[in-house]
Order: sequence, then C-alpha cells, then structure tokens
Amino acid sequence: MTLLQVADLTIVDAQGIALVDRLSLTLNAGDILGLVGESGSGKTLSCRAMMRLLPGEKLKVSGGEIRLNGVDLLSLSDKRMTAIRGREIGMIFQNPASHLNPVMTIGQQIAESRRLHFAANRREARQQAEALLRQVGIPDPQRRLDNYPHEFSGGMRQRAMIAVALACEPKVLIADEPTTALDVTVQMQILRLLGELRDRLGIAIILITHDLGVVAQTCDRIAVMYGGRLCETGDKRQLLAQAQHPYTRGLIDCQPASEGGSGRLVTLPGQPPVAAHFPTGCRFHPRCASATRQCQQVQPAMQSATPTCSHLTACHHPLPMRSPAITGREHD
Repeated sequence: MTLLQVADLTIVDAQGIALVDRLSLTLNAGDILGLVGESGSGKTLSCRAMMRLLPGEKLKVSGGEIRLNGVDLLSLSDKRMTAIRGREIGMIFQNPASHLNPVMTIGQQIAESRRLHFAANRREARQQAEALLRQVGIPDPQRRLDNYPHEFSGGMRQRAMIAVALACEPKVLIADEPTTALDVTVQMQILRLLGELRDRLGIAIILITHDLGVVAQTCDRIAVMYGGRLCETGDKRQLLAQAQHPYTRGLIDCQPASEGGSGRLVTLPGQPPVAAHFPTGCRFHPRCASATRQCQQVQPAMQSATPTCSHLTACHHPLPMRSPAITGREHD
C-alpha cells in the first residue's frame, strides 16, 4: 500500500532556480527508502518540503504534489498541517543537539507530544515517555527521564530524538543522516534500531544518507539524487547490482572494500554543481565520461533502460549491467 507519493515536486529559491526539480518518489507501508546523494543534492530540502518546514521564506514549492494517504499536504491550511506534522509524518533531524530543547528534560520533551496529540494527563504522558525510552534502548529509562540533553552521549541523544518522533506514532518517519558524527559501533546500533522499529511498528522510513554502504544494509528501495534531480531509483538489490546511471555507478565504486581491497580508492572527478551555475541538460554531464552533446542540451527522462530492468534511470546513455559492487547483506 502506498503511504506517501511525491509527484513532480519543484522547489525554487528567490531567483527562481529549481533547487529540487520535478522530484517523484513513492513510499510504501513498511518500506525503508534510502534517499542518496552528495551534500547539496536536495535530499534534506525535499524531505523538509514533505514536512512543510522549508528553511527560510525565500524558498517555496512552485509545483507538484505531496500526498500522504491520498491527502495533498501542500493544499492544507497551516492549522491542519500542524495537526498532521508529527502525528502522521515525523522527522529525526541530523543534529539532535540542536533540535532537543536544552532547558527541558528528555522526559518533558517526549511527554509534551503525548499530551498535545493524545490528550494524555501528566502521569500518563510520563509513563508513556518512559516506555518510549525503553523502546529505543535507553538504559534505566525511569531515571533518564529527568536528564537534560547535555547529560546524554551523542548516541543516546539520537535515540532520544527517535523517541520524541515516535511519541506521536507517525506512519512515516524521515531520518536525516541519523548516524552523522557517531562512531561506527553506535552507527550500527542506530541503524539496527530503525530496522527493528520498522519491523515491530510497521513504520515506513525515508533514510537520508550519502553512504551507499548504509543503504545496502538497511533499505528496501533506493532513490539517488544529483543536483536537485532524481537520477536513478529502484529496488535496492537490483539497483546496486545493475546501476546504469554513471553517477550511481560512481557512488558505488567510491565505496571502500570491506575486505581484500587493493589499489587506490576510486573517486568521482569534479565537484557537485552549485545552484547559481546548474548546467543545462543533464546536470551530471560535466563530470560524466560518457556525456555527449545531447547530454549537454537535453534533460533525460526517467525510464527503464532495458525491458528486463524494472528500476528507472534518467540517462541518455545508460551503462551496461555488471556484477554488484555492494552485496546488500542485511543486518543479523
């Protein structure tokens, strides 16, 4: 069942430049969708638009639809959207230290959501907050309820942020780089937690990341963005095994080998484009070894590259299929 459908979403700045250009995504119930791309590709901006939380007044949605359970979020009043935000669609922000209130205890911040959306009294809200902390793996949750954010480690703050988001019982959860600045062990714990929450609660998750290794271990589907546009999307295993867009292939090749690697690490040449100087045609063509005059002049449409390939690629000259560079092994 489709929970969230984004169709031709376009976000422009004050100069009318399309920072996100006709993005289309589908999120099914219980799925984890990995939204992948380099910094500045439009991943976070797109998801903030889904929450109706675009940063600054100079950015606006100029076209497209964002439908949650069939309801177009862009057509709702601010009051109606406030009721849906958190309750139907929630977001875990990249830096929990800047999104957790430093003068409120963790318990108060979780209980506030329960009281606002479910009319729980103080005692009920505190009990529910304790249960949520236990659910996300915070040790001794009854005592930790009265701690302030600065008393938590980075990994515990991220878990607390997840608990705050879960307090509203959303159907869709957006996780924006949830493992940034965490050590490898804690990263794996957070990713495993997201998978467990999906399995236990049936939440659909959009995982924003630049790391295809994380996506390979966590997600069901992948959408790759570059320069504000979607360049490839499909089932995780098929896309990683049969990536046909040169940018996706480059991201895969940039992943360091987990074992048996030799030689120098492959890198993508050049730099991602800045909004004021987006190239015409395919925005990746200045960095693409396969680019032709057609790529420089005409934006490619999303299409299936071959009759046997179900995932979609926006490329005039899709690459031939090859063996996967990433296995996509699931968590134990």
